[in-house]
Amino acid sequence: MFRSRATKEEKAAVADKAPLTDSKQIRDPQAPKGRPTPKRSEAQSQRRSVATTPSNRKEAAKRQRDERRAQMERQRQALAGGDERYLPVRDKGPVRKFARDFVDSRFNVAEFFLPMAVVILVLSMVQVASLQSVALLLWLVVIVLIVLDSFLTGFRLKKRLAERFPDQSRKGAVAYALMRSLQMRRLRLPKPQVKRGERP
Repeated sequence: MFRSRATKEEKAAVADKAPLTDSKQIRDPQAPKGRPTPKRSEAQSQRRSVATTPSNRKEAAKRQRDERRAQMERQRQALAGGDERYLPVRDKGPVRKFARDFVDSRFNVAEFFLPMAVVILVLSMVQVASLQSVALLLWLVVIVLIVLDSFLTGFRLKKRLAERFPDQSRKGAVAYALMRSLQMRRLRLPKPQVKRGERP
């Protein structure tokens, strides 16, 4: 009985003398921490990034879809309003903008191809030999006019680009403008920013 009480007292004494573990030690406020204290903004951004990190694959996929949808909406608004920041890569830059304005500031034969093609198609379907001959001749005239107009447009645009942007890459700008000239004005994207007859 006395032995057990003595044993308990010895254990308590040993526990009092034993050094504190790392988890129970009280840190000296004067001692260095080993790393600088982060600024409040950094700490908040770290907490925010941890909070916004998706917890599973399904949530990550949903967030990615939402981001893509938001990006597409910004791009759609940019195509309608001409905001350079959110335009697709093929439409960005001062060279492409000048090419668009050059095409939009003038009449192009190619932009009237679709309505002319409908008229010619109707004429060719009429079972009258003379009208069919006229339709065939009109096809030939329209194609020749489009080729000539496209050639002149490309030549003039190439010259203007060389004058305006001598030190910038102009690769693909003429082809880009000619493809735009094939579209009807109201269907062009980005929307025209200049009026017909206005010098770009």
